[in-house]
Amino acid sequence: MTFINKLLRDEQGATAIEYGLIAALIAVAAIVGMQALGTTLQGTFNNVSTKMQPGVTGGA
Repeated sequence: MTFINKLLRDEQGATAIEYGLIAALIAVAAIVGMQALGTTLQGTFNNVSTKMQPGVTGGA
């Protein structure tokens, strides 16, 4: 019976789950942020590439 009481009072598993949930939330936030940054960078590089195109082809 004392073994079951020890298991019921043990909170180490709950702490590990909380840390896991925090890590998952941080990972999701990082992925969303990187996707937004990637989209912005892609637009910037496409804009630069478009503006450099006349110089590459010899046009004005």
